[in-house]
Amino acid sequence: MIDHMLIAVRSVGLSDSIKFEAKKIKEGGKKNIFKQKFEVGEGEKLLKASHCCLSTEAGPVAGLLFISTEKVAFCSQRSVTFKSPDELLEETDRKIEIPIRNIRGVDLNESQQKKMTIITEDSSEFLFMDFLRYDKARQNLEEAILWQSCQAKRS
Repeated sequence: MIDHMLIAVRSVGLSDSIKFEAKKIKEGGKKNIFKQKFEVGEGEKLLKASHCCLSTEAGPVAGLLFISTEKVAFCSQRSVTFKSPDELLEETDRKIEIPIRNIRGVDLNESQQKKMTIITEDSSEFLFMDFLRYDKARQNLEEAILWQSCQAKRS
């Protein structure tokens, strides 16, 4: 039963990816989407934007993972529906932002499964999976963490 659900989610993900590619072209590319969805600091450089899924309690959410010199940020490809405290259904983009300096650890041991888990200073865990270009995302995340640690030593 679970395998059938996973296949359905992935095929919807492919359809969403095609729609998102069209939206990306319309909005001027991944760099512009990053600037529109997140606050970009002076001197901050986008290293990589990768298609992947964020694991949530409600199931995987397809989107883009942005890796910059300052943060790791995720934005869903389409709105997510949830119940508000007053029981109304609301739609919103799923967005998370993790400053590189707040990353305590990264589990990159699942390259065969194209998964990475980011653990923050407050022990929150974010599981990203099903990368289209896992190796490139992994390399850029490692670069961003190294760059941030060099900056911290200079301060």
